[in-house]
Amino acid sequence: SELSGGQQQRVAVARALASRPEIVFADEPTGNLDSRSGGEILQFMRHAVTDLHQTIVMVTHDAGAAAHADRVVFLADGRIVTEMSDPTAAGVLDLMKQLGD
Repeated sequence: SELSGGQQQRVAVARALASRPEIVFADEPTGNLDSRSGGEILQFMRHAVTDLHQTIVMVTHDAGAAAHADRVVFLADGRIVTEMSDPTAAGVLDLMKQLGD
């Protein structure tokens, strides 16, 4: 392929959202992207939720990416341990640190 890994990831996200499914599952959608490209993807996903009324279920270890969500569900050992509404990056990071202890 002539596209970089980051470009391929952006195309994959765009394809997933373009058909406007009700639910999109995104596993680390910004994982291979630089911060600028990752931010663009997160804005695009936010637009899909806010304006197109799609639901996105995103798995991430990135507190900044998680902060773009309406709600963050925290898992430990395969179980839901808590959740956070209207998250901030600092709040997500603090809770991740607490859960890691």
